[in-house]
Amino acid sequence: MNEDIVEKTARICHETNRAYCLSLGDTSQPSWDDAPEWQRTSCINGVKHHRAHPDTTPEQSHEVWMKEKAEAGWKYGKVKNAEAKEHPCFLPYAELSQSDKAKDYIFRAIVRETFR
Repeated sequence: MNEDIVEKTARICHETNRAYCLSLGDTSQPSWDDAPEWQRTSCINGVKHHRAHPDTTPEQSHEVWMKEKAEAGWKYGKVKNAEAKEHPCFLPYAELSQSDKAKDYIFRAIVRETFR
């Protein structure tokens, strides 16, 4: 897999998610260039997962994300707090808001179209 394309796709996914969050009034997402390494790595891993498993559903994508976060010590928190490793989306997919579920659909669509 071409690592350069993977990283560019991850950047697009991240920046699209950031723009979407901004449209909802969520200013917690830094730009790709300002994002911490763990955040960029998580996005790159998501792209790699979707490439290796193109039939992954948005729900399965969220489950993979949660597993990665849990292994790194993250847990649920009302507000995203990287230092405390708390995230408001650290919930079963069925409990996410529609706006949070949309992020998984958007991510999947970008990866699919990029590697078509």
